[in-house]
Amino acid sequence: MQHFEESIYRLIVETSTNLPGDVRQAIRKAREAEDRATRSGISLSTIAENIEMAECNVSPICQDTGMPTFVVHTPVGANQIVMKRQIREAVARATKDGKLRTNSVDSLTGANTGDNLGPGTPVIHFEQWEKDEIDVRLILKGGGCENKNIQYSLPTELEGLGKAGRDLDGIRKCILHAVYQAQGQGCSAGFIGVGIGGDRTTGYELAKQQLFRRVDDTNPIPELRELEEYIMENANKLGIGTMGFGGEVTLLGCKIGVMNRLPASFFVSVAYNCWAYRRQGVLLDAQTGAIKEWLYPQGSEQPMRDEAAASSSAGREAAAESERREVVLTTPLTEEQVRSLRVGDIVILNGEMHTGRDALHKYLMDHDSPVDLNGAVIYHCGPVMLKEGDSWKVKAAGPTTSIREEPYQGDIIKKFGIRAVIGKGGMGAKTLKALQEHGAVYLNAIGGAAQYYAECFKNVNGVDFLEFGIPEAMWHLQTEGFAAIVTMDAHGNSLHADVERSSFEKLEQFKEPVFK
Repeated sequence: MQHFEESIYRLIVETSTNLPGDVRQAIRKAREAEDRATRSGISLSTIAENIEMAECNVSPICQDTGMPTFVVHTPVGANQIVMKRQIREAVARATKDGKLRTNSVDSLTGANTGDNLGPGTPVIHFEQWEKDEIDVRLILKGGGCENKNIQYSLPTELEGLGKAGRDLDGIRKCILHAVYQAQGQGCSAGFIGVGIGGDRTTGYELAKQQLFRRVDDTNPIPELRELEEYIMENANKLGIGTMGFGGEVTLLGCKIGVMNRLPASFFVSVAYNCWAYRRQGVLLDAQTGAIKEWLYPQGSEQPMRDEAAASSSAGREAAAESERREVVLTTPLTEEQVRSLRVGDIVILNGEMHTGRDALHKYLMDHDSPVDLNGAVIYHCGPVMLKEGDSWKVKAAGPTTSIREEPYQGDIIKKFGIRAVIGKGGMGAKTLKALQEHGAVYLNAIGGAAQYYAECFKNVNGVDFLEFGIPEAMWHLQTEGFAAIVTMDAHGNSLHADVERSSFEKLEQFKEPVFK
């Protein structure tokens, strides 16, 4: 199979950079349902623009290219050892070319392998079948949405919904709760795969397998088809909206599968996937390994650029005419500038900002910063970076989920005089208190919009802690026109807390039984 490795490489590039047509169609429908002047409406327009930019640039849609997970069906007698080696070689090549972020980290030392290869990475599942062709499917599921996966053991008591028993109605409650608990931290609006039954391991596998179904397919099991339709109708009544900003569209797809279980166990497993639903597949010639067919509609079949540009412009104009303000600031920021901001303001940032994720926050708790952070902006981001000669180029740079830094953020704001933190999904009470006490704000960028934000970085001024690995290093980036929304201000206000409280009240309306 002289073409097998090249075909896998093409599959990886297509999956990372070009959102499938069925996913694009779901996002188009969401935009039609959302008021273009709202925060969610503007976010969906930015998402649509980012999708087109990624395809045009052949660069990652989202900087978190996730855990590459392959499912390979092979004819009897195929050499899976050789195929596995070539898949790994294609993954390493795609990483070197900046189509995948360096995401494989030693769990004990924290060391990044730099090529996405290591024990357990990438994930490759082989299955034999009686056909003469090779079917290879790939999903790139980022860490932000992976962290919002959840598993329930029935019977159980669910906040807002009461008792969930071992029946269809208990399953219904679990799925609604899974959507509620994700809020904006999973880059909503999102998709969910649900696995009913199995054990703890196979239940999660079944849930992720559902994400390989087409968005527009129909469940062959009548009870599950009815449940999928119910969830799609009612999950959007929670009002969580895109990025957790509040809105009409919270869920873009729901697929449910079922398997047998032990009498003593009843698991409901939910795999949450962000709007950047990157999965694709190819049918290969078993003799040559050449691509015969793409298994999902390719993104070019659903162009979004013209519509995105027009809608984005109109949305920004409508927003400007509303009560929300657009404020242009240059770093370093002053306390007076920051305290003048309110939740809902759109901030356009120029000047230098610094990336910082888990490793850096842990380090800064006990050490000094290599650069002056007084008045600075910290960006929760693990970018895709490529070295070109002696300089670095930002290839993808959207925000990561901020709540992971909650144990550190308030202390670091106080210690270094940081004035703004950028991320996605919001932060908790400890950080909110620190913002109020020390004069800082939290800015929510659009999760997954890695190409949209990469264009805002005009120069890489330097980097520290490269030994942490490219995603965890502290990058010093010269910024121009970086737009984000104030969602936590220096006056004790939090949009995230408001939306969570409101969605919980709406969740409570689904307590009563629906399925008998």
